[in-house]
Amino acid sequence: MNKSFVFLAISLVLTIGEACTQTPTQQTLIFEKSISNLRNQRYCEVLIGKRDWLKLEVRVFNTQGLNLCPEAQWSSLTKESIVKDYDASIAILNGPRYWMMDEIQAAGNTVNDVKETFGGIEMNLRATVKLSLLKQLMGSKNYTANEVARTTNFVYRAGSTVYELTSPAGDVYVMQSYSQIVNPSLNIKDLPVLSEQLKLPAGWTYRSRMLDQDLSLVANGVAYVLQDNLSNSYQRR
Repeated sequence: MNKSFVFLAISLVLTIGEACTQTPTQQTLIFEKSISNLRNQRYCEVLIGKRDWLKLEVRVFNTQGLNLCPEAQWSSLTKESIVKDYDASIAILNGPRYWMMDEIQAAGNTVNDVKETFGGIEMNLRATVKLSLLKQLMGSKNYTANEVARTTNFVYRAGSTVYELTSPAGDVYVMQSYSQIVNPSLNIKDLPVLSEQLKLPAGWTYRSRMLDQDLSLVANGVAYVLQDNLSNSYQRR
């Protein structure tokens, strides 16, 4: 299984909510739950996929709001044990990761009480990968956007620094989490000069900038997400 598929796990969670009005072409979303002070907070995910003939549903479980993914327990987890324990077709360990937004707000099916425990680490169900992504399972590519089913608002506060990839077509993707999957020593201090480690395709650019006003990335049922070659994840603006 290509590790680049792990970007499909884009996690969410949360405590108390507020309303957010979108563009006129979208319905008004009421975000039921939210959690703040997320920036640079550690989390991990487990993805469980069950195949039914040519169909595959991947459920994304996340530690956010429950624990900080204890390293000793996380490092002892294996994909093989999860596949066996949950009668799954595939299992993917996605982490550790660190959030880059300041707040997450969630609504709809993203808010639920479905929990599982993996190797003693409690996690909540946060997203489901769409079945149309089956073609990605056997070799998803970096710098290629995919759809993740969730209803969320990622909030980046004024004064925060954001890190962005821009495609040749002009689409801008904002980093939602950095990863220690490929480079275990990567940390937030490395992000301003991350381009030195990235293998950007022709026409792609990477930059950092400080926000002069809040930035909200709203996903009304679907988020478009990609990963770079270090497994850092980004959502399209």
